[in-house]
Amino acid sequence: MKLFGPLYDRVLIWSTHRLAPAYLGFLSFIEAIFFPVPPEVMLAPMCLAKPKRGFAYAGISLVLSMLGALIGYYLGSHLFDAAKPLLERLHMLDKIEGGVNTIRSLSNWQVFWFLVAAGFTPIPLKVFTWASGIVGVPLVPFLLGMVIGRGKRVFLVALAIFLGGARAEAALRRWIEPIGWAVMALLIGAVLYFAFRTFAG
Repeated sequence: MKLFGPLYDRVLIWSTHRLAPAYLGFLSFIEAIFFPVPPEVMLAPMCLAKPKRGFAYAGISLVLSMLGALIGYYLGSHLFDAAKPLLERLHMLDKIEGGVNTIRSLSNWQVFWFLVAAGFTPIPLKVFTWASGIVGVPLVPFLLGMVIGRGKRVFLVALAIFLGGARAEAALRRWIEPIGWAVMALLIGAVLYFAFRTFAG
């Protein structure tokens, strides 16, 4: 069943819209708080459409992701109990509580390295922003970890497409279905892992 190819084609059309940078920024912002779709889904085709502007697009995504991360951190720190019913309806509560259990077992600077490494995992950014606020991770290691963890993802996307050009676009189109299903499988695996850790704890 082809699912990701048609979605990719649709996003590629959106990426050429004159307001695409604003859409990318908004997507990056809300993804750090509650939205399930990562900004790379829009960033990659935007870089493909205008490779010379790829690093600027990556910068927009990073800055707005960090603003969203601060909002997620604040909500976790101050409004977690009040937001639990909403988070449960959004199917985020179990994942956030799993993230909380993981972060509580680490020192502040271990959290920093964890966030840096987490940039390459399929676990949504919002899990770490909320969990860090709930635990009370100091802002310096939190922000540094977020900048590096998210930054390396978006700038590597821009760099790969800048270097690969049309070949990168052709390869992405050819492999979009297996890549999409693999990412979905990894995401499901991550959810099950955190659910198991929460249950076992």
